[in-house]
This record gives sequence, C-alpha cells and structure tokens, in this order.
Amino acid sequence: MSLSQEERSIVVGLELEKADKFLAQAEAVAALGIWDVVANRIFYAAFHAVSALLINDHIEVRSHKGAGLMFGQKYVMPGIFSADDGRLYAKLQDLREKSDYNLVYQSDEAEMAPLIEKTRDLIERIKIKTK
Repeated sequence: MSLSQEERSIVVGLELEKADKFLAQAEAVAALGIWDVVANRIFYAAFHAVSALLINDHIEVRSHKGAGLMFGQKYVMPGIFSADDGRLYAKLQDLREKSDYNLVYQSDEAEMAPLIEKTRDLIERIKIKTK
C-alpha cells in the first residue's frame, strides 16, 4: 500500500480507534456474559492494533495470519515486544477461530476475562510504539 506519511498517520489512527472500539465492545459483552463474542472482539481489537503497528512501519500483510506472522517476525523475535505478547496474539486468534467456528467449543469467563486486560495492555504499548 503506497501511502504518504500523512495518509499513513491517518490510517494508523483509524486502526487504533477501531482497536479501542472493539475492546470497549468486548467489555460490554463481557458484562452480559457472552464469552464467544468477547473472544471475537478482543482478537479484533488486538488485530487492529497490530495492523496499526505494521502500517506505521511500512509492513504490508494481506491476512489475519500474515499480521500475526509479521508481528512475531518483526517485533517479537527482535525483542521489541515480548514472547508473551506473541503468545497472547496467537491465543486470541485461536480462541476467536474456535469461538466463531467450532460447534462444540464454549468459551467462558475464567478463560476470557483475564485476556481483556492483557489485550488492553498490548494495545496501549502499541499506541506508544506508533507515536
């Protein structure tokens, strides 16, 4: 994607706004106890934050998996973000896929609630990195 620096800054800002919006949706749905939707929203919150990071640094990807791979390769492996951050992103993606597509899988509060705060922390650290 060939963007001017101004356009890139706008897109990064929009991605981060979407990350915040989806995290807020996850919290609202958590209050209702709808944990499969929480899994979806927190993954997409993290995905949009990681996308902002990649766009900010001129790294183009074409898929959810590609975003995860590039996050690992460009940020986790060099130590910019921790191995725990890489595992969190992978776990969120796995839980989202199971919650959305696996007919017998049921996410629950014990599994999902702690991930909301971990996702918030990751998003906040990504915001710092994109400034």
